[in-house]
Amino acid sequence: MIKKSRSFLIFIIITAIILLNMPILVNSDNEVSLNCKSALLMEASTGEIIYEMNSHDKLEPASVTKIMTMLLTMEALENGRINLEDKVTISRNASKMTGTCLLLEEGEIRTVNDLLIGIAVESANDASVAMAEHIAGSEEEFVRMMNDKAKELGMADTQFKNPHGLHEEGHITSAHDIAVMSRELLKYEKIFDYISIYMTKVTVGKKNNVVRELANKNKMVRFYDDVDGIKTGFTENAMYCISATAKRNNLRFISVIMGAPSTGSRNNDARKLLDYGFANYSTYAVGKKGDVIKTIEVLKGNKNTVNAIIENDVNVLIKKGEEKQIEKQVLIPEKISAPLSKGDKLGEIVVIKNGETIQSIPIVSQEDVSKASFFNNIYKAIRYWLGD
Repeated sequence: MIKKSRSFLIFIIITAIILLNMPILVNSDNEVSLNCKSALLMEASTGEIIYEMNSHDKLEPASVTKIMTMLLTMEALENGRINLEDKVTISRNASKMTGTCLLLEEGEIRTVNDLLIGIAVESANDASVAMAEHIAGSEEEFVRMMNDKAKELGMADTQFKNPHGLHEEGHITSAHDIAVMSRELLKYEKIFDYISIYMTKVTVGKKNNVVRELANKNKMVRFYDDVDGIKTGFTENAMYCISATAKRNNLRFISVIMGAPSTGSRNNDARKLLDYGFANYSTYAVGKKGDVIKTIEVLKGNKNTVNAIIENDVNVLIKKGEEKQIEKQVLIPEKISAPLSKGDKLGEIVVIKNGETIQSIPIVSQEDVSKASFFNNIYKAIRYWLGD
């Protein structure tokens, strides 16, 4: 009897393991069973949308708004307008924020690094306002920058009213637009130093410094394999929202859920989309940024040759099992005439699947090549006749 019970228990365990590791399949209507208002799954390197449900519905994003706040922060850091050790004096406006906060006091001084931790981990509204004021001079000007960036990225469903996401009439975006700005944020490798933190400490207070322990509002960072960001949000109007990203090998997905009824439901839906992506897709690496595809002879130039390179990492998203259906052709001349400017297109790589072109990647000049001067041509002729 004991042996039978053990055998039955082993059977249950094995069955559970198999079920938990089975691919999440889409039904005949291209639907995953989700319990939310809208959703989208995007592959990060290509921007290709794998799954969407009501993805352009204009909804309140709650604190997922802070993805744009972090994006503008990373831009400002990259172009040198601010740095991580900048000292930021907390304004009355920032100190009066409600909702989730670091409890910053008017007049206290915190670094940009402190504020970025507060935004990424604690989802702090006061830190978001303080950062906005530091970058743009005022919260209002920062919101203008947010909307300008949204337009630049083609986020047609979006209108920001504040940098934190608390309810404000007309503050809206969509699952599609959240994925777009999430993808843009993830281009900054440094941001993972913040959004992937699960537990950390910060010191706050003007006179009596208080050490606060923070736990990331995005629990998927700890409890879902390979998730390393991005941002959650909740208000009564927005309900539960998330943009979550996970990477396995060279494949990264962005899973967006809006309007879920609970934290558990939101995280479960985000997990379903990530599971579906990893179970069913892979990427075919065409080339990496800076790869030299060919060295081309330059005619009438001040240099004899120029390297033809790929400007950015290039991947093609494919369904698993399609690898053997992919081929690539390099179309590039043997010789080219000067002058050339860095970045000039010299040819292309054509990616073909089952005989159909699915992507064309430009191959460009690695550097400037000027036309050869008269004396340069004389020098070349002398070297040629001397056999050098």
